[in-house]
Amino acid sequence: LIKKIYFMEKVTNESTVTVHYTGRLEDGTVFDSSLVEGRDPLTTTLGQGSLISGFENGLVDMVIGEKKTIEINPENAYGQINPQMVNEVSKTQVPEGISVGDTLQAMSPSGPINVKVLDVKEDVVILDANHPLAGQKLIFDLELISIS
Repeated sequence: LIKKIYFMEKVTNESTVTVHYTGRLEDGTVFDSSLVEGRDPLTTTLGQGSLISGFENGLVDMVIGEKKTIEINPENAYGQINPQMVNEVSKTQVPEGISVGDTLQAMSPSGPINVKVLDVKEDVVILDANHPLAGQKLIFDLELISIS
């Protein structure tokens, strides 16, 4: 009698993986999902810094077909809100008719970045260059499709 032993390949720090995911905030708001119609699962190689560290760490040791939910604190996601990224600029430097909540594109030393309008005053506008998910705990539902 010969028994077959199957080796369940696990994700490592250098694996190339394909994964379905849904990201949500603590209040349940979904901010991104590969399960939306017309989207493909995410394929990425771990260890290249293309994903937030908490997402990569959550994939390590998963096996094909496994589903799990991970919670990522801000320091392993988009960081805490940095008050130095909130700046006041002259109203003459922004397009006319902007309002609170609008997203504008600004130039930084490293290229274009998106900034959110926090406040519009008589002569100045308060802009926030923090990532929109900075300071947030992120919750991801993961399903590992393949390892290659």
